[in-house]
Amino acid sequence: MLQGELVTLRARWAADVPVLQAELHDDVATHIRADSRPWRPISPGSEASPYAVSNVRDDAAAFSVVELATGKLAGEAVLWGINTHHRNAHIGIALVSDCRGRGLGLDTVRVLCHYGFAILGLHRLQLETATDNEAMRRTAGQAGFSLEGVQREAFWTDGRFVDDAIFGLLAADRPAP
Repeated sequence: MLQGELVTLRARWAADVPVLQAELHDDVATHIRADSRPWRPISPGSEASPYAVSNVRDDAAAFSVVELATGKLAGEAVLWGINTHHRNAHIGIALVSDCRGRGLGLDTVRVLCHYGFAILGLHRLQLETATDNEAMRRTAGQAGFSLEGVQREAFWTDGRFVDDAIFGLLAADRPAP
């Protein structure tokens, strides 16, 4: 387990899957903004769930986010696209609705950065978010990421294209933990 000030990141348990499925996947408005894959209905308990506990992969590390103060499952965190040759990866997080706006996202990103840099020995982390996602843009800046560019109309969500902001952080530029 990895612990921050407000959250613990731990392996995903089978008991987490129904909660993440209901709170993140089945909330279509949240899913279509947080996942690059199109939303499709998935039956509860289906092995097709994006949260299903599966075999360990070299190119991704999926965590459940648990709020320290309450022990409540707060969401998911993923380091994906891990490239051990170029020593880089992407960060993704999604929090259940009643866990947003309380600093858990920032703490989750900081813990993922620690994992990527200190444990995996990566050189660069990247995160992408829709330009109108003010909470994630603010979180990226507070975690030390720099806005590196904007891809115009690169993200399809809710029947329209939106711009995608790309943020990067190098190990050498990482704020002290």
